[in-house]
Amino acid sequence: MEKAPKTNRSKLSGNWWSVGTSAMAAIFSIPVLVVLGFLFVPAGEIWSHLVDTVLKDYVLNSLSLMLGVALGSLLLGVGTAWLASMCSFTGRGIFEWMLLLPLAIPAYIIAYTYTGMLDFSGPVQSALREAYGWGYGDYWFPEIRSLWGAALMLSLVLYPYVYLLTRAAFLNQSLCVLDVSRTLGNGVWRSFFTVALPLARPSIVAGLSLALMETLADYGTVQYFGVSTFTTGIFRTWYGLDNAPAAAQLSAMLLMFVLILIMLEKNSRKKSRYHNTSQRHQAINRIPLKGWKNFAAVLYCGVAVLFGFLLPAGQLVIWTFTISEESIDGAFFDLIYHTLLLGGLASFFALLFALFLGYGQRLHNNPIVRLSVRLSGMGYAVPGTVVAVGVIIPFAWLDNTLDGWMRSQFDYSTGLILSGSLFALLFAYLVRFLAVSLQTVEAGLGRIKPSMDEAGRSLGYSPNEVLRFIHLPMLRGSLLTALLLVFVDVLKELPATLILRPFNFNTLAVRAYELAADERLADAAPASLAIVAVGIIPVILLSYSITRSRQSK
Repeated sequence: MEKAPKTNRSKLSGNWWSVGTSAMAAIFSIPVLVVLGFLFVPAGEIWSHLVDTVLKDYVLNSLSLMLGVALGSLLLGVGTAWLASMCSFTGRGIFEWMLLLPLAIPAYIIAYTYTGMLDFSGPVQSALREAYGWGYGDYWFPEIRSLWGAALMLSLVLYPYVYLLTRAAFLNQSLCVLDVSRTLGNGVWRSFFTVALPLARPSIVAGLSLALMETLADYGTVQYFGVSTFTTGIFRTWYGLDNAPAAAQLSAMLLMFVLILIMLEKNSRKKSRYHNTSQRHQAINRIPLKGWKNFAAVLYCGVAVLFGFLLPAGQLVIWTFTISEESIDGAFFDLIYHTLLLGGLASFFALLFALFLGYGQRLHNNPIVRLSVRLSGMGYAVPGTVVAVGVIIPFAWLDNTLDGWMRSQFDYSTGLILSGSLFALLFAYLVRFLAVSLQTVEAGLGRIKPSMDEAGRSLGYSPNEVLRFIHLPMLRGSLLTALLLVFVDVLKELPATLILRPFNFNTLAVRAYELAADERLADAAPASLAIVAVGIIPVILLSYSITRSRQSK
């Protein structure tokens, strides 16, 4: 008699979690579904005009940009990951975490900075003219505002994705395999190319996929450099031509590119479960590099750190404290407040939803819940421009529908309630970055043995009490990491903020973009430097966690 209610409660609880996660997945998938739905909505003559004039440029430039970033990210990421993981050379311990620092700089900020340094009036060309007595037209200098320049800028800040995952793969490989290769007569570099590199291929492809998805999502860099891609085309169609269906169809085409990248990345990991041949890890006997090899390793890693972080960060510091006329006054602190408010709210709610989804999957790991959790985390693969278009279309429809009904029934206009509000912007952030928090929470929950849940239940704790009194204290580190990662991603997000922000509501990213667009590059430095300074914190934590994961094994 006493077990029936408990069984019923268990069934109700299971149904509640299943229904809750499915509903959440449906809500967070609305922007993507809206964009895909516009594939079947006629866009009229505007779409025909786009197809005849600029669509070819959007496709070719996007593919060319992806190719350039792929080559640059692989060149900088894979080699430095091997050196920092498996070799011993001067400064290796410093380079180990410094190679991640470019992640703290948004691509559009490094683009503004290098433009200021390398354009005609910048310090580099000015020094050349002064040294050699050259005038205008007397010499040739590469044009940074070009397709290759955009690819270079993006490669400098996106190669850490490849470095991060590849280094983690090298650190977690069984050294027995490398030792066997050495005993068979293979040298260090032959073992690298024939053994270590193929074993790390899934991680390399995963990191490259992230870099390429960020490339497709970039707006600030390509817009500033005048490169026509899908993201710039979506903005021009939305604001210049005032055609939502055409902008949504461009977004859908961009989304197709992203989905292809996801499929390629998933396919590369089909056999990844076989790549770690041993669960036991011996201490790493790093390969000592001496003489010219030591110098080459230092130079190789140093170039990535110098051009990816030290030079642009140093230039931002110089501009901020010597040249910039942007006042650090009440208006600037308003920008900081708006940025911290958005980042804090978005990271907090993303963490709450991630806990709900992650713990719900732990309690009831059935196919419905698993599928719902995966759908909820798809937003990170969707560019901010696409998310913004997918958010504003249904929100505008709701506003117009409600306003029309209120006018007809009560002769009262409600105006725009959701469109152009903080709610719409926060919803877009959650759609875009929930996956970041979810993956971190899932990883933390995965390290807690199921026996801990069973022990809590045997003491009479309900599932909510098990989460509150057992899991949350053990998840403190993972929760903090999730908060920081989402906070920094929100801090750097530009296109979604530009489209959805309330009127006269600026952030540091928007302010830096506006000043740079007006060619006030030095004045954009204080806002840019603030973004970079905050972004350094999670980067260092990431490097520490990877190193610690190997040591703990």
